[in-house]
Amino acid sequence: MERWNKGIFIFTMVFLFAVSFFAVAFAQEIKIGVIGPMQFVQGIGHWNGATMAAEELNAKGGIQVGAKKMKIQLIQADSNEFLNVTDATNAMERLVTKDKVHFVVGGFRTEAVLPMQDIAMENKKIFIGVGAAHDELCLRVAKNYNTYKYWFRGSPFNSSFLGRTSFIHLGTVGAILKQSLNIPKVKVAIVAEKAVWTEPMIKAAEGAIPNMGMEVVGVWRPSPVATDVTAELSAIQRSEAHIIFTIFSSSVGIPFARQAGELKIPAVQVGINVEAQKDGFWQATQKMGNYVTTMNTYARGVEYNELTKPFVDTYVKRFGETPTYTADTYTAIVHTLAPTIEQAGTLDSDKLVSILENRVYKVASGTVSYLKDAEGRPLHELKWGPGGLTSLGVQWQDGELKAFWPNKWKATPEAPEITYTGMVPYKIPPWVIEKYKK
Repeated sequence: MERWNKGIFIFTMVFLFAVSFFAVAFAQEIKIGVIGPMQFVQGIGHWNGATMAAEELNAKGGIQVGAKKMKIQLIQADSNEFLNVTDATNAMERLVTKDKVHFVVGGFRTEAVLPMQDIAMENKKIFIGVGAAHDELCLRVAKNYNTYKYWFRGSPFNSSFLGRTSFIHLGTVGAILKQSLNIPKVKVAIVAEKAVWTEPMIKAAEGAIPNMGMEVVGVWRPSPVATDVTAELSAIQRSEAHIIFTIFSSSVGIPFARQAGELKIPAVQVGINVEAQKDGFWQATQKMGNYVTTMNTYARGVEYNELTKPFVDTYVKRFGETPTYTADTYTAIVHTLAPTIEQAGTLDSDKLVSILENRVYKVASGTVSYLKDAEGRPLHELKWGPGGLTSLGVQWQDGELKAFWPNKWKATPEAPEITYTGMVPYKIPPWVIEKYKK
């Protein structure tokens, strides 16, 4: 009996070893989960960027992992996060437990990404966020490194930096209005969708705008999916605001721009309007989105560096539109994951983290490096500004999205001056000129 039990034990161990060996030997694909609101432009950008990345790398045979090449298999997960956070967490759970992905890219709405982040971290999956901006996502890394070290921000830079950039755009446009229209004190209406990520930006705006020599005339908070904002626009018009500082990431950006154009509200729009970043905005607003200004990552004809044009041109050829920032799933795979995996020679998350957090590398939108907090703890947070990422200030001008910032911009007196290829002057809407020109 003892000899029989020993034989069974040896057979079992040999069998398990064989299964493990062949599983590794034939696991020739790297599974990457792409999670986002796939019925919306943001999720479509996630999927398109990842698709382009997989096609590019697989055409070269895949990613070199040690002694073998492994191709990429993308697994799509519709988070439905605009409408239901539970759907988002369920989608992430399926990716890591059922689909057994090696990595995850995407995520958009902070309220959904926070719990999705927890699931990925519990399963030690590297999750590169491409969409959610709240600072807390990276602050968690510093507060509890061993748990959250598998999270990295991929795009955009955080809410604080988004706010800072938006304020620079606001100050730039405010100065143009003041000088061109002889406005003694520029008045600003803040309009932010009801979402967690906008809270720190509203608070910062209420403090920064007076310090910039302008006046805040009110704060309006429409629903992220509002389809009628005439009440807000009427109130803004009564406030006599010269600038509407928008903080939109969701579909409300379309009706707001369209109705403001229809009503010819005598105020310019500056800030963040994610819907205005896509080519379809022009038709979606029935051409009423003319002169709307937003922050964007990409614009045709604008080059941060030598990687920008090939990426934008290939994306436009492949999908027929300019990439939005959620298409930076391409960057997360091609420039972030692939070289790190090849350097490490493994898919082991812990070994990849130690390499990735110290890398400095060019991407199509600038240069990526990761910040540390005041105590020197890793944040896995993107560096903003000269030598890092800046984004663009863009404006719709007669059917084309043009970039007007940065143009001869200096972050500090000592910083290098930045002007990217393809900058154009900002344009004031004619009806605003007619209202205030003296």
